[in-house]
Amino acid sequence: MPELLILRHAKSDWGDASLRDFDRPLNRRGRKTAPEMGKVISAIGRIDHVVASPAKRVVETLEGVSSTCSLPEIEFDPALYGASTQELMTALRAIPDGTERALIAGHNPGLHWLAMALTEDDHSAYVLDEKFPTAALAHIAFDGDWSALNSGSGRLLDFVRPSDL
Repeated sequence: MPELLILRHAKSDWGDASLRDFDRPLNRRGRKTAPEMGKVISAIGRIDHVVASPAKRVVETLEGVSSTCSLPEIEFDPALYGASTQELMTALRAIPDGTERALIAGHNPGLHWLAMALTEDDHSAYVLDEKFPTAALAHIAFDGDWSALNSGSGRLLDFVRPSDL
């Protein structure tokens, strides 16, 4: 049964108004939280595939995560920046079948909507309804292959927010 980890980037810095949104780095809290979420990911188990937005705050989040968690080579996909649920699902369907556990890292609202869409038939996923805060991690299992990933095909195993740690 394949598993997907959905990781929203950690808290970013809004202090420099001259930066494009894409180029915003993490703030101090984000740099502290990312390694903490890496420990959570490490406890889940080996990650076989990572796909992520190349925005600076996502790159820095994954750098922090990888300081406490072993990650494979990261596939940075520019299409994930500002992606819709459908675009995110398309990227996930491209993960090679046979991959046991994958991680996608990026932005809201797309990741929040993706988690809700994947678990729309899972009544225990009500915790996703309200908010998907920065550095939050949804752990979802689903039947079938990555190429068949679809709305309602997932079951929420866990949802961890930095405030839960």
